[in-house]
Amino acid sequence: MTDPIVYKPAKRRERRVGRGFSIGELKAAGLSLSDAKRLGIYVDKRRKSVHEWNIELLKKMIKEYIEK
Repeated sequence: MTDPIVYKPAKRRERRVGRGFSIGELKAAGLSLSDAKRLGIYVDKRRKSVHEWNIELLKKMIKEYIEK
């Protein structure tokens, strides 16, 4: 499973691996919180940001899961 990428708090231009996807990213990808738990996707409830690269990653993960 691939991890979400977030910005470092002190250095806004650098990115790092995040603890989980935000709820906004899940909704943008068409997933609910219960769907994410069922699929084993980590959710960071503290995060408020929504990044396009994480949404694309979630859509790719959903597509791979459906193809199995």
